[in-house]
Amino acid sequence: MSDPGKEEKLLASVPKGLFIGGSWREATGGGLFAVEDPSTGATLAEVADATPGDAVVALDAAVAAQPAWAATAPRERGEILRRAYERLVERTEDFALLMTLEMGKPLADARAEVAYAAEFFRWFAEESVRIDGRYAVAPAGGGRLLVMRQPVGPCLFTPWNFPIAMGTRKIGPAIAAGCTMVCKPAELTPLSMLALADLLTEVGVPPGVLNVVTTTKAGDVTEPVIADGRLRKLSFTGSTPVGKALIRLAAENVLKVSMELGGNAPFVVFEDADLDAAVDGAIVAKMRNMGEACTAANRFHVHRSLAPEFARRLAERLAAMKVGRGTEDDVKVGPLIEAKARVKVAALVDDAVAKGARPLLGGHALDGPGYFYAPTVLTDVPGDARLLREEVFGPVAPVVAFDTDDEAVAAANDTEYGLVAYVYTSGLDRALRVCERIETGMVGLNQGLVSNPAAPFGGVKQSGFGREGGLEGIDEYLETKYVAIKLS
Repeated sequence: MSDPGKEEKLLASVPKGLFIGGSWREATGGGLFAVEDPSTGATLAEVADATPGDAVVALDAAVAAQPAWAATAPRERGEILRRAYERLVERTEDFALLMTLEMGKPLADARAEVAYAAEFFRWFAEESVRIDGRYAVAPAGGGRLLVMRQPVGPCLFTPWNFPIAMGTRKIGPAIAAGCTMVCKPAELTPLSMLALADLLTEVGVPPGVLNVVTTTKAGDVTEPVIADGRLRKLSFTGSTPVGKALIRLAAENVLKVSMELGGNAPFVVFEDADLDAAVDGAIVAKMRNMGEACTAANRFHVHRSLAPEFARRLAERLAAMKVGRGTEDDVKVGPLIEAKARVKVAALVDDAVAKGARPLLGGHALDGPGYFYAPTVLTDVPGDARLLREEVFGPVAPVVAFDTDDEAVAAANDTEYGLVAYVYTSGLDRALRVCERIETGMVGLNQGLVSNPAAPFGGVKQSGFGREGGLEGIDEYLETKYVAIKLS
């Protein structure tokens, strides 16, 4: 059980202003907005509500800092990231509690996110000194080819529902590559990013390299920055409709763009799967972050011979998970992030039930304060149910039976999204065939968690493009320059 006094002290320690050019400042006009505790609806803190002019000033700071930062030795940038990794690990409890307060996830999940987030700093600390190019003799002779990789320049970031991890997996490679940044956190979860900016200042990130602009007017504030010819890179995590709008804006100045958008992850269980392992994996894939994850399993396609038992076991496991405020002992399921999110989840479940789906567990919002929705398992889900097409973003597991491998793959691919899929089978041949045929950027084979800082995170189709993490992650922040050298 968390100590209310500790919560108040922690909240008081977090900066509440805009972080621009290495200094904390008020928003122009002194505007503020409230950050809620989603478990109660109470206000946790008020933070600065930036104007479009504030965002342009933040870009000014990033542009001014870019030349010197790009010229900084790779080892120095790497050491900053290493210190950031160590400091973040040291302060795990503070960052975990802060995340739990502003977004609701249980403390155990929040601690896991801090560990995951810190690993991006460690990974890119090591990658900063491995940025290379090549030198070659021209095939026809008489000259040389020199290829170099240089920082793309000032970047704009907009992370959301994993407020620390989505920040570090953008900030880490940008620092490693030598890029400056303007970060616009989600208005629902800004405190974690403000605390992270404070930490990065402590470990030596120079003024202007990272700028943080909090606001309730996301479109108004980011649009002039995206339209500014000095910005060279946009990285967004969020919904596909918003991503499409940002891509259109970015096209005007032909920005380098990374998009990590919506998902509709299939979780496919074949008849030769280890059922215990599949249920374990389903819990991880479905319930991480209360289901509010683009990687969350959205629909469970289970072989007809296993579907009833799989659904029964899944419902049994979910029923045993305690629901409550994330700071309480043994809580496994926290609230959804806001009232609007719970309304959407309820609408999708109600639509499925109205069309014939049967709730094996849950299927309703919970009474009382906060934005809680009961963990839910649905069976007999009809093909025209909206929740098989739309991202649920909540603790809801629809189970659908299939008969053949071809039917399973077709069902998995029957979506405009393509971020991640989960496949459970004990057959190597089947595993390889299915993984090759499924149209996603990532596959969890016999495991319910794919996220790893050492691996390229990203999707295909309308789940976006570009990769975060892995050897590929730093490429998003680098441009390639070729120099043709004539020899006499």
